[in-house]
Amino acid sequence: MTFAIRSLFVSMVLAVSGAVPALAQGDPEAGENVFRRCAACHATQLGQHRVGPSLAGVFGAEAGTAEGFRYSDALKASGIVWDEEALDQYLANPRVFIPGNRMAFPGLRGEQDRADVIEYLKTLE
Repeated sequence: MTFAIRSLFVSMVLAVSGAVPALAQGDPEAGENVFRRCAACHATQLGQHRVGPSLAGVFGAEAGTAEGFRYSDALKASGIVWDEEALDQYLANPRVFIPGNRMAFPGLRGEQDRADVIEYLKTLE
C-alpha cells in the first residue's frame, strides 16, 4: 500500500471514529540516550552523513532531501514531512512505513523510546 493510500485510509478511520492517536510525551534527554542505538549510522551534525543521513534539522523537513546523501527512490518519492506522527510510525517499523527504503534498523518497539527520540531530534539543528 502506498504512503498516500495508507495515509488516506488512516485519516478516514480516524474521521469516522473521531479518535486522534495521542503520542506519548517525550523527554529529549532520555531521547539522547536512546539515540545511541542510532548513532552508529546517523550523525547529529548538519551535512555529516554516515551509512544513514545526518539527522540535524530532520524534524519538519521533507523526507529524502538532506543534501549530499543518496536516498532510496522509495524515501525520495514518499512525500513525507518528518513531523511527530510520521517519525513515530517510521521509527516503529521503517520497512513497513516506507516499503522499499534501505534502512536496515528494525525499529524502536517502545512507544516511550520513540517519543523520547522524537523530542531529541527536535533539538538538532
